Amino acid sequence: MQLLQHFKELTLRPKNAQELKGLILQLAIQGKLTANWRKENPNVEPASELLKKIQKEKEQLVKDKKINKEKSLPKLIEDEIPYKIPAGWNWCRLRDTGFTQTGSTPPKKNPENYGDFIPFIGPADISNHSMKYPVSGLSELGISIGRLIPKDSIMMVCIGGSIGKCNINEVDVSCNQQINTVTPVFMPAVYVKVICQSPYFQKSVLDKASGSATPIINKGKWETLPIPIPPLQEQKEIVNVVETLFKEVEQLEQLTVARIGLKEDFVTSALQQLTTNSTNQEWINLQEHFKSFFNETTNIKKLRETILQLAVQGKLTADWRSNHPELVEGDFHAQKLLDRIQKEKAQLIADKKIKKEKALPPITEDKIPYELPEGWVWSKLGMISLIVGGGTPKSSNPEYFSEEGISWFTPADLGKSKTKYVERGRRDITKLGLEKSSAQLMPKGSVMFSSRAPIGHTAIGLKDFSTNQGFKSSVPYFMEMNEYIYIYLNSIVKDANENASGTTFKEVSGTIVKNFLFPLPPLEEQKAIVEKVNALMGLCDALEQEVQQSQQHSEMMMQSVLKEIFEGRKEVAN
Repeated sequence: MQLLQHFKELTLRPKNAQELKGLILQLAIQGKLTANWRKENPNVEPASELLKKIQKEKEQLVKDKKINKEKSLPKLIEDEIPYKIPAGWNWCRLRDTGFTQTGSTPPKKNPENYGDFIPFIGPADISNHSMKYPVSGLSELGISIGRLIPKDSIMMVCIGGSIGKCNINEVDVSCNQQINTVTPVFMPAVYVKVICQSPYFQKSVLDKASGSATPIINKGKWETLPIPIPPLQEQKEIVNVVETLFKEVEQLEQLTVARIGLKEDFVTSALQQLTTNSTNQEWINLQEHFKSFFNETTNIKKLRETILQLAVQGKLTADWRSNHPELVEGDFHAQKLLDRIQKEKAQLIADKKIKKEKALPPITEDKIPYELPEGWVWSKLGMISLIVGGGTPKSSNPEYFSEEGISWFTPADLGKSKTKYVERGRRDITKLGLEKSSAQLMPKGSVMFSSRAPIGHTAIGLKDFSTNQGFKSSVPYFMEMNEYIYIYLNSIVKDANENASGTTFKEVSGTIVKNFLFPLPPLEEQKAIVEKVNALMGLCDALEQEVQQSQQHSEMMMQSVLKEIFEGRKEVAN
């Protein structure tokens, strides 16, 4: 079968393994997994005879008062039959395979209804892989009021986000009213589980469910869903084939997960070494293997983070410094740049363009996290830029917002995208809105940094802008430093989150942001760092695109296999 030929390639990603299992179940209930078996066993008793025996047995159970008498089920019509099935099979309704129940909850006001006599199952105890049996359940009194679900029944969640989850109970249990059950008669419960977990049946459940926010399917609708029944011997063969194929998929899935885990461990170790005691040659060696190591989304994310760390440690521009010693010494030394910045800041205070601030605490030796390259100096973000918060005027006043005002950003406007430059937020604020709130006007080129819910969204304004109180933005005293500041702020997101305070909403205060230790390179080296980071981030973009293309190829192959297997069948009704 084409499916089996491509198992290894189709399970290269964990997500595909789950899709393959669904495909196997779908093939099973269409008789496509047992076509050869039918050729070798042409004289088996047809499913129609099995259904007659089931009906006769159920009538006897009613006479013996072991189950309640059931209302007649409506006869299946042609429009309800979604696809053709092999000769000897029959379409019937779910309840034709056995007897159905919905759980119930004994009154909790009487504690004597509860105990450890029998497990009481809720939706959280059911998954497609296993069943949980809580130690605390119902007492003998409780089960006399509730519903006994005999072992070897199929129990399915019938409400909410987990609707459709189902499995077989291996012991007698009881359950609440959020679960529908069917207890097969003469049929292996595992085959009925194959049906109930198949994509066809799962779709049927959702199609018949009422409610949008909270879907629910009652027992009446559930038990009348059409299902395909093979001869009894073929049911057993189907179960054997499904279990065999599932084991193979799971083995391949485990190998895939292990492979990804090993690669992630190696990448993490390699990148960690780069950010601690690396040499430039180690970085060059790693770059030669980028495509081999960085072909998973999580690894590429780690690579991006490491690039930023290497950038602000000066490790990306070691060769640049060797080739441009004149641009890191003398008047180009970062200390000279810092002195110029301080003079510019003093002049702005003298001109009353900014307010004089309390001096920041000096940088002590024990606070320095790593050694800087020659020509660099440790500073603080609040020493090289003005840290500006934001504000929100009353949204109920239309005079504070305008479609032609000043761009006003919230953290949600930046989202998770890593777009460096932004021009407009979702709303524009007016000059009056600025005056009536703590929002402030910041010049284009300033770097916005979200400091609350969530922390770390960063961008550079393409034009004058303002923000809400979710930001502590950086307005550089030398605007040509803004792209390096952008890189720096992206590199310290993890540290910023660790320094945040608050319970409901984590926030980094303006004082903390001002005191962020800032590794200051010479201005010309900042430009070299920006150029290097841009090139490497472009490489990361290309790697991510290759990952996406690989995933698309895998999905296309899956679709190709599906098309080949299902060619000629009737489409499942929408």
